[in-house]
Amino acid sequence: MAAQRQYEELARQLSAIGAVKRGLGRGLPHDCPGGSAAVLVLLERHGAMRMSRLAELLAVDMSVTSRHVAHVAERQWIVRDPDPADKRSRILRLTPEGKAKVDELSELSIRTLTHYLHDWTDDEVVQLSTLLARLRDSFGDCRAASARLPDVQTTPETTRTPA
Repeated sequence: MAAQRQYEELARQLSAIGAVKRGLGRGLPHDCPGGSAAVLVLLERHGAMRMSRLAELLAVDMSVTSRHVAHVAERQWIVRDPDPADKRSRILRLTPEGKAKVDELSELSIRTLTHYLHDWTDDEVVQLSTLLARLRDSFGDCRAASARLPDVQTTPETTRTPA
């Protein structure tokens, strides 16, 4: 198990991920903000799905998901077909225009990462990807009730905020 100082440094580094996400976001086209891009990428990766499943994958509530879905539907990047199993629900599907937008987003992401990580080795990029996937897996479904932290005694060492 890592030492307290190592966890403190990890917390500081993770708080800086916001800057990385903003840097990647600056590379997105003006008509496709981050939330919309996430919708398209998830539909491309997982296939057609209900909005409730999309909200789970995005880890946001239905109102936020609905806004993102409306944005991409207005641009005809997705269609909302009736769910044959429940006519009150809709199944979200990528359109050919949506697939083209996903391809564009992928190319932009690759160019942005190539620019910022130009001095990284292939092995370093693979190692970072592997560790980030492992980190995400360790957190599991952060929205689940079981994801709550156990009661922990707080001490001055455990109440520090990341800088």
